[in-house]
Amino acid sequence: DAAANPQRTDGILLWPAYVIYTSGSTGRPKGVVQSHAALAAYLRGVSERLPGDIASAAYLSTPAADLGHTSLFGALWHGWTLHLIDADIAADPDAFAAYMHAHSVDLLKIVPSHLDALLQAQLPERVLPRRCLVMGGEPAPTRLAERIEALRPECRLINHYGPTETAVGVLTRCGAQSRAATLPLGQPLAHVDARIVDADGNAVPKGAAGELCIGGASVAYGYLNRPSLTAERFVPDPDGRGTRLYRTGDRSRRLPDGEFAFLGRLDDQVKIRGFRVEPEEIAARLRAEDGVRDAIVIAHTDSEGAASSAPRLVAYLSSAEALDVDAIRARLAAELPDYMVPSSLQVLGALP
Repeated sequence: DAAANPQRTDGILLWPAYVIYTSGSTGRPKGVVQSHAALAAYLRGVSERLPGDIASAAYLSTPAADLGHTSLFGALWHGWTLHLIDADIAADPDAFAAYMHAHSVDLLKIVPSHLDALLQAQLPERVLPRRCLVMGGEPAPTRLAERIEALRPECRLINHYGPTETAVGVLTRCGAQSRAATLPLGQPLAHVDARIVDADGNAVPKGAAGELCIGGASVAYGYLNRPSLTAERFVPDPDGRGTRLYRTGDRSRRLPDGEFAFLGRLDDQVKIRGFRVEPEEIAARLRAEDGVRDAIVIAHTDSEGAASSAPRLVAYLSSAEALDVDAIRARLAAELPDYMVPSSLQVLGALP
């Protein structure tokens, strides 16, 4: 699709580096069209935050999401050895610990909830890389960061934030110290213009909460063949000359030390294992099932203080007749990625 749909800017034909699809609230996934220049700007910027003596990195993500781009393109950029971790190993704490230790891997980029599960290994310190651990994709619990620092104090811990629409990452933060339950997002990379605005797009007073908007070289071209949605999320920068800002939909505020804090979403978007999910996309698909009058999907956390408290999706269906929820779930699994398939479907006479 990217090759067939080059983007035009000021009359110049631009060939995208890649297109990555994210969940959409209308029931249609959105294809984010990203440029070579944005990817290069990210790699230059994030390299300034990484240790200089990295020789190898682990890759356990999927190219269908940009979480692993730090390792994948970082290896191409710097010449690191890239370890492609088998899915079975990535799901087995002891096997993963053995692999990381045997190969002395220097850098790991991972979702916090995934790392939390892997640290159940018998030798949890062997799960961690030698030189640098980058956590991204979802808020990083401070308790997890403190455990990592205790297990491997010589390993640099980086909290990494950035929507797909802004080329992998735009804010980073080093260290485990925080008074909040989750780590701050940190400071912008060199090429990033990060600001917090109110509902009208005006800058908020210092310390006030608002929507985090991102400008600079990392902003994507837009959504593939979705001009109205592109215009809604990629807006003109009132302070720029023809430049744009991406409205992230994330609530944030500046802390006294200048770091950005994450305060949640302005909409219903959730993160499941690091993947962005619009529950309405799944609900729209469920409403197309015979006998389903209405549906709602929520993210549910089973146990707040447990070692692994990652959210899971739960779907509620309203119907006047009996429904075969196993068959419905099987049809969802055939059409949607596994992280978008609800772990349970419950049938109600009516939704409250």
